Parts: sequence; C-alpha cells; structure tokens
Amino acid sequence: MGHVPAMTEKLSADPAAMIARAREVTRLNIEALTALEGAIGEDIARAVEIILSRPGYLVVTGMGKSGHIGGKIAATLASTGTNSFFVHPAEMSHGDLGMLRKDVTLLAISNSGESRELRDPLIYCQREGIPVIGITQRPNSFLGRSSTVCLTMPQVAEACPNGLAPTTSTLMTLALGDALAMVLMDRRGFTAEDFGLHHPGGKLGMSLQSVRDWMGDRPPAPATVPLSATFAEVVSAITEGRKGAAVVVNADGTLAGIVTDGDVRRAFARDLTGLTAADVMSPKPKTISPDSRMSDAIDLMTQNKIATLLVVEDARPLAIVHIAELMQAGYVG
Repeated sequence: MGHVPAMTEKLSADPAAMIARAREVTRLNIEALTALEGAIGEDIARAVEIILSRPGYLVVTGMGKSGHIGGKIAATLASTGTNSFFVHPAEMSHGDLGMLRKDVTLLAISNSGESRELRDPLIYCQREGIPVIGITQRPNSFLGRSSTVCLTMPQVAEACPNGLAPTTSTLMTLALGDALAMVLMDRRGFTAEDFGLHHPGGKLGMSLQSVRDWMGDRPPAPATVPLSATFAEVVSAITEGRKGAAVVVNADGTLAGIVTDGDVRRAFARDLTGLTAADVMSPKPKTISPDSRMSDAIDLMTQNKIATLLVVEDARPLAIVHIAELMQAGYVG
C-alpha cells in the first residue's frame, strides 16, 4: 500500500482563514487550467477526426469521480451534435460490452490510467479494433498505452490538502471534455437552431425554437374581419378568437391591420355609429415570420410592450401569438 500523506491541521474557524483557503483552492484550479491550456496540442485534433470518421456512437466511460465527469461530458457531447452516452465500466464487464459495436469510439477517462474496471473494455476494444481516446495524466499507464489517441493532462497537485480527493484533476478533465465537445461542434457546423432541436424543454430550448415549431402543423386560424366589418362584428370576432385581437384583412386576404382590446376600449371614447374595422384598426401592427426564432418574437413583444404579435407569411396572417400563452408555457416570466 502506498504512502498516504498525513492529515493537515484542522482549519481555524476564523472566517478570514476559511476565505483564504477557499481562494487558495480557486487559485490552484486556475493554475491547473492554465497548465492544461498549454498542454493541449495536435492530439485533440486527431481525436476529433477519429470521432467524426466513425459512424457509430461515442461511448464515454470512467470510474468514480472520473465517471461522474464522464457523464457530464457525454451529455454535453450529445446536446451539441455528437451522438454520445455514458456506460459504467463495471457494467461493461457484466454484459454491457455489447454496447461497444464495431462502429463506435470509446472515450475512456482515468486520472491514473490504471483503474482496474477499465481493463476489460480496453482489452475488448483492442481485440475488436475499436479506437480508444484516453484522458489521463499518465500516458505510460495501461489506459495511455491502450489508447489510439491519448489526451494527456499535465500533472498538477490536487487542491485537497492530503493529495487524495480529486479536485484539480477532475476540473481539468471536465474542461478538456468541454474543449473536445466544442471543437466537434464547430467542425460539424452545429447551429443554434440545431441546439434548439436538442433542447425542446426549458426556457432556453423554447427560445431557440422557430415560431413555426411553436404554432405546430395546424395552428388555429386567427379571428379575421374585413375592412368593412361593423364595430359590433369586430368585438364579436375578438371575443370568439380568444386572443385579445382580430386581424383585419383586405379583399384578397392580405393583412390590412389589427384591432386589439385596447383599440376597442379607445373606440368607446368616440361616436360608435357607423364605425368599421378600418376606422379602429392599427394599420401597421408588429409582425413576425414563422421561420423566425421564438426569442425574436419575445423580444418584439417585450420591447414594444404589446400583448399580441401577428405571424405573417406572404402578407397573409397565419396566427396570433399572445403573451399569456408564452407566460403559461414558460417562455417569459
């Protein structure tokens, strides 16, 4: 059994001492990342080209803290265009080696490079001709020797006072995984729209959707009235449409304007006799294309302080987006 460093003295309860220690850990992490930046070289380009050349998944594996980091790396890769998932190395030895098809690539993570749970999948990959990308601090380890490409991290001290708890090493691993994912993302030309397709849930994903995606294949047609519609007919259309507005259209069905609840309230200050839609409408309403992002729609509505936004294509109204719907769906707070 190797030598284990003696425990350091118990840290003082003095807030200043605790702050100083926290800053020291942060400084050590910064120094580790700086060292990692300088250590990145051509091997990452080789790793990227191998992954891009393979038709199958990128399988990520690692034991202990490396496994936790590996799970995050796999998730980042999967959400940015590289089909990837995490498999626990111990599970591979009990049947999950079947997930390593001949068309996959294995990304194996071990700071020491000697995790015994990695031996079975590494030997399997050698036998089946599956390329291995290793992440380790020790290129001469079993993992390093078994890797097609070894992404070697610099050997720096852990922030743990006993040199035992993975701290700087796991941070470097995470940063290196992010670097790999982002280079792959750039090489694939992965766009914000692609990202939105991978993130349909949550405010971020919804804002990256197109307005067309938001509307669906068959959006409910907006309430429409002709220019000659009476005031009573306009009010009735707004009520039936349940969007707080009615679209005013020309004889050929193209957009002429919009009448909102606010326009109706303002009209009551006038003589209603003989008023038509043309008299009370706003002739230049804010509109958006169905191919625009939902984030653009939200910006238009918030910046102009409007509750309704017209979706228009080829000068014809397709739908009305109402702020209440966006709030209900979580687009806006």
